[in-house]
Amino acid sequence: MKVSVLASGSEGNSTYIETAKHKVLIDLGMNVKYLKEKLLELNVLLSDIDIVLISHVHKDHIAALDNFIKKYKPNICLSQKMFSELPNMQNYENTIIYDDQLIFDNLTIEIFKTSHDTSDSRGFVLTSANCSMVYVTDTGYLNQKYFNLLKNKNIYVFESNHDPDMLMNGKYPPWLKKRVIGDKGHLSNRDSAFYLTKLVGQDTKKIILAHLSKENNTEQVALQTLKSIFFEYGIPLISVECAKQKEKTEVIEI
Repeated sequence: MKVSVLASGSEGNSTYIETAKHKVLIDLGMNVKYLKEKLLELNVLLSDIDIVLISHVHKDHIAALDNFIKKYKPNICLSQKMFSELPNMQNYENTIIYDDQLIFDNLTIEIFKTSHDTSDSRGFVLTSANCSMVYVTDTGYLNQKYFNLLKNKNIYVFESNHDPDMLMNGKYPPWLKKRVIGDKGHLSNRDSAFYLTKLVGQDTKKIILAHLSKENNTEQVALQTLKSIFFEYGIPLISVECAKQKEKTEVIEI
């Protein structure tokens, strides 16, 4: 399995996963030109993508969807509620409505609910040939009933959106601060790190902190918070980096 976060942040999100038989994108939040350029850096064509997973229908996760399906015909996988909110998907032939699991050959995708201010939002666990990765962004909290599903995976792409002090002392209006910090908002650095202490295990090789706020976070603060929380809970530090808004991560291969 190969993983590269192509873009992550409030301006757009997309993550690439490659297995022996499939090339997958989670979300299409940047324009088609950007996605094409970043995939070419990986020697991958947009036409190679055969599966697209939609986490939710906010623009920073589906901005390229309409233009993408005009030219390319991958399987677009989304929930019934998401499908109902996207008129241009109604006549698209390669639509797959998911619930809690998808199976493509030797690729299994487990789907779980997240908590965000939209009609439906989901996270994903992708497993193929004993390799696994977790994708969690855009959620105010993580229900502990999913902990067993998410434990001890090889790679975690995990939201670490904001530092609460930076948020509350920043320039956002009160209503927006309340939204971000609420149960249907985004994970703070501390909450993200705490959840990860409950999930990572001996098979975990990499953590990619995702969806960092441009206004209310920095890479240094996010990384230091995770290191401090891991130390506090006695968790050995794992290789970690922050995904960027307009720069792909290096390919993580397991």
